[in-house]
Amino acid sequence: MIKVRFFETGQNKRGFEITGHADSGVYGQDIVCAAVSALAISTINGLEKLAHTDPKVDANEEEGGHLRVELNSQELNNSDAQLLLANLKLGLQDIEKNYANYIKITD
Repeated sequence: MIKVRFFETGQNKRGFEITGHADSGVYGQDIVCAAVSALAISTINGLEKLAHTDPKVDANEEEGGHLRVELNSQELNNSDAQLLLANLKLGLQDIEKNYANYIKITD
């Protein structure tokens, strides 16, 4: 199961962590994994290229199953970054509604 956790400071999102594997299909055909990965990578790209932030990214590049992204304290009030993180949460919540056996968002 994929587990997602968002980090918040006050009303601002600091980042997120995604761990585990969906195992909703065979390797290369796991649509839950693909959807979660696409949203997460798109969010990181947006944080860097559109919001002009430099998030700390920690990932298990070889085996997958772990991604942690965190803004530094000076970037917390960046409205573009906050919008991108809120959009990620909305997208993941939609996936969770349809595939609750494979993904869980916790606070």
